Amino acid sequence: FWLLVLVILPYLYLFENSFRPYLPISEMGGPKDVYSFDNYLTFFQSPIHIQVFLYTVIYSAVVTALCFFIAYPLAYYLAKVARSNLVPTLFLLLLIPLWVSEVLRSFAWFIILALKGPLNFVLTGVGIIDQPIRWMTGFRSVIIGLVYTYVLFMLFPIYNAIQSLDTNQIEAAEDLGSPWWRTHWRVILPHSKPGIASGSVMVFMLSAGSILVPTLLASTNSRWFTEIIQQWMFESQDWNTGSAYAFLLLLLCTIFVSVVMRLFRVKLSDIAK
Repeated sequence: FWLLVLVILPYLYLFENSFRPYLPISEMGGPKDVYSFDNYLTFFQSPIHIQVFLYTVIYSAVVTALCFFIAYPLAYYLAKVARSNLVPTLFLLLLIPLWVSEVLRSFAWFIILALKGPLNFVLTGVGIIDQPIRWMTGFRSVIIGLVYTYVLFMLFPIYNAIQSLDTNQIEAAEDLGSPWWRTHWRVILPHSKPGIASGSVMVFMLSAGSILVPTLLASTNSRWFTEIIQQWMFESQDWNTGSAYAFLLLLLCTIFVSVVMRLFRVKLSDIAK
C-alpha cells in the first residue's frame, strides 16, 4: 500500500505529465494539450543541460568509488579485526553524525571548507600549504560533502557481507602462503560482491539525486542535475519539463543498477539482502 501510494502513483503522475506541454490552466484539456516528446527534446537541445547531466553522472561515480575505498578497509576492520566488545562503540561513533540533519551537516562543511575556514587555518598553521586553498571551486566541495554524507551507505552493506565470511577461509589462505592483498582479492572481495554492489547502487543513486549538498556546497561552475530539475519545477513552475528531466535521471539510475549487477554478477535478490 505504501509503495503504491508514495512511489508508484506519484511516478505515474509525473510520467504522464512529462509528455504534456506546459500550458496555462485555461488551456489545459484544450486542442494544444496533446502528448509529445517536446519536453524530452528540450534536454537534448540544451548543450549546457547535457553537460551538467554528464558531470552529475561522472562525479556521482567518483563519489561512489571514493566511498568504496574508504568503507572497505573500515568494514573489514570492524568485521574481522576489531575486538567484539569495541565494535558497538565504533558503530555508535559512526552513527552519531546521522542524528544531525543533512542540512546542518552541509552547512558545517560549508564553514569548514571556507577560504578562511578551520581547514585552511589548520593546514597553513602546520605549514602544509603556504596559501589558503579555495575548496569551494569546481566539484571538490561537492564531492567532499557527498562522500561524508553517504559513505555509511557503502560501509554497512560491505560490513554485513564480510561479517558473514567464515574466518577459517581467511586463515586457510594465509596458511597456504597467500599475501594479504591476494587474500583480499581472491577470498574477501568475491564474497563481498553483493554488499559492494548494494552499497554502490545506494551511494550512486543518492549522490545523483542529492539536492541539499550540491545546493549548499557547489560553486557557480559546478551545478548538479537536480538543481536544474528544481529550477524547472519551482522557479519556472514548469512541472512538465521538470518531470521529463526527472525521468531522465531515473533512467540513468536504472541503467547504472543494471550495469553494476552485470559487472559484479549478482542478482537483484542478492542486492536486496
